[in-house]
Amino acid sequence: MKIAVVGTGYVGLVTGTCFAEVGLNVVCIDIDQKKIDLLKQGVLPIYEPGLDEMVKRNFDKGRLSFSTQLSESIQDCEVVFIAVGTPPDEDGSADLKYVLGVASEIGQHMNDYMVIVTKSTVPVGTAKKVKTAIQLALNQRASDLSFDVASNPEFLKEGAAIEDFMKPDRIVIGVESERAQEVMSRLYKPFLLNGHPCIFMDIPSAEMTKYAANSMLATKISFMNDIANLCEIMGADVNMVRRGIGSDSRIGHKFIYPGIGYGGSCFPKDVKALIKTASENGYNMQVLKAVEQVNEHQKTVMFDKLKKHIADLNGKTIALWGLSFKPKTDDMREAPSLVLIDALLKAGAQVKAYDPVAMHEAQRILGNTIQYSQDQYEALADADALVVVTEWPEFRSPNFDKMSQIMKHKAIFDGRNIYEPSDVLGYGFYYDCIGRHTGL
Repeated sequence: MKIAVVGTGYVGLVTGTCFAEVGLNVVCIDIDQKKIDLLKQGVLPIYEPGLDEMVKRNFDKGRLSFSTQLSESIQDCEVVFIAVGTPPDEDGSADLKYVLGVASEIGQHMNDYMVIVTKSTVPVGTAKKVKTAIQLALNQRASDLSFDVASNPEFLKEGAAIEDFMKPDRIVIGVESERAQEVMSRLYKPFLLNGHPCIFMDIPSAEMTKYAANSMLATKISFMNDIANLCEIMGADVNMVRRGIGSDSRIGHKFIYPGIGYGGSCFPKDVKALIKTASENGYNMQVLKAVEQVNEHQKTVMFDKLKKHIADLNGKTIALWGLSFKPKTDDMREAPSLVLIDALLKAGAQVKAYDPVAMHEAQRILGNTIQYSQDQYEALADADALVVVTEWPEFRSPNFDKMSQIMKHKAIFDGRNIYEPSDVLGYGFYYDCIGRHTGL
């Protein structure tokens, strides 16, 4: 079976590579010639554990190829995935120009029946627009070729994308014909051998499922952050509260860890897009608006704590451990670190940062506005305070004795609650975190 994946970003590259891994003939297409040339050399545009080895292996075996020529690459493909970006417009809605542009180009060059699948996260109703764009292009060619559209939203976690794709919790596919369902069933058969569920539904429901899933997870995060802030005021310990509610099987332990807000390419964008979609259809998403407001506030919590401890930040040196929005990725889109850095620089502070994989991405975004360190301890030199921004494993058991000798002032602000207050205080540090007793 031959398939094509248009777009070699995070979703497209993982999707194409994992399909190649199970033996399909896959071509990944992108308009960026430089990106395609680098991919052919095994140089990936993203960081995802294990992906570079998988790309190289399948490329070397001839199952995975890369091209800038959509017109040639989609010939004889049974399935073409559209996995291009859907960046948010200023009003929060998803920008579909890239998706619809690809759809039109497919209509201009397809030579046989195929299923065109939206893999990008798109608002409800996008498949209809994709279908219209393809049909219009076919009409302009005076072609009577038949085709189907489908929606197949991705549920990949950055840092665990390969595992999520190869062993999915579920596969959601929206179709509108038996023929499309048969093609998609054959496509995903290798992933169903271990009993992973494939849920077929109508296309609007599939499109809504993606937004609903991400919005629910974002809601859990913002709810827990709200509870954490109240715990601080009331003298409760949010970790105890989290354990207490997480033991309820109706709630569970996942996504109830308090911190300094969610970020990344999905949650912020998808929450905004769903709010906008509802507004356009005359409905007010009150809960999601609150989720978004809580998250924006939570990104400022660490700066407020720093200001409370260090009244005048002008001229002070603040060390940051972690820049990416979560561990195991270099993604800094909507990262809480960016909000904190902006506030610190405006307050006149100097920022020294270290992240295991996101340093190049940070330099691309921030330039020379902050200092970049070779390791976590170098970032602490002459620091007036440390803020733990991302919960990378290597930050969990630091050498506190070494830290106390390097830092100008012994102060730690733990934005991810990775330390026990009693442990840190025992080394003579000032310690503050999210929603917990610190003995201050």
